[in-house]
Amino acid sequence: MNIIEVADLTRTFGEVSAVQDISFNVQQGEMFAFLGPNGAGKSTTIKMLTTLLHPTSGTIKIDGVDPVLDAGAVRRSFGIVFQDPSLDDDLTAWENLEFHGVLYGMPRALRRKRVDEMLAFVELSDRRDSYVRDFSGGMKRRLEIARGLLHHPKVLFLDEPTLGLDPQTRNHMWSYLQQLNKTEGITVFLTTHYMDEADRVAHRIAIIDHGKIVATGSGEELKKQTNTTTLEEAFLALTGSDIRHEQGSSADRMRMMHRSYSGGKR
Repeated sequence: MNIIEVADLTRTFGEVSAVQDISFNVQQGEMFAFLGPNGAGKSTTIKMLTTLLHPTSGTIKIDGVDPVLDAGAVRRSFGIVFQDPSLDDDLTAWENLEFHGVLYGMPRALRRKRVDEMLAFVELSDRRDSYVRDFSGGMKRRLEIARGLLHHPKVLFLDEPTLGLDPQTRNHMWSYLQQLNKTEGITVFLTTHYMDEADRVAHRIAIIDHGKIVATGSGEELKKQTNTTTLEEAFLALTGSDIRHEQGSSADRMRMMHRSYSGGKR
């Protein structure tokens, strides 16, 4: 069963086509990596999947719902962790999660129970009353993942979730997510520039370049297709070695998300 369905999706900005007629599906319970160079259309696609942009044409279904027609229902079905930090440093770990649960309209008893469960899951129970400003980068990332999972989403979007983290914290974080994927069947849609990470954790990978999907398959299938030995080599064979420039930042995406949420659509 597909939990994400994308068909003939296009997004233009004036005369520029950021995403050009792409189609792909993500199965329920799959860990799916969406990779591409800077400016390839990756961020624009994620914005459309997470209701921050409307497509110019084409269709999206998230858990059977069109985000253009019912953005609120789609937002309730997913959690998201952006590349840039988005926690409130002046609140405690517990307060950050509590506030998020309130935004989602979770009943008080369920919300409090789930906050405790998620703090335990990411091993931050002993820091529940500590201010986030005193957390390390790895602790903040773990808390952001706990927040993204708080409302039992069916899909978790992760945009460069381990950027800047040390290898130990990266490995620890992926072990959390793989455990969650196996035990609860949550679908994980991730982007990363760490090719070893994608190769290790993703069941399937889609590579986008110049607004078009250029390849889809498992890491092994992509390496076989390009006659390479590593996913990084396969990625370069499919997208070239020219340096690209980023178009828009995840800080921009977070500001757009905050504006959408503050409009009472949760």
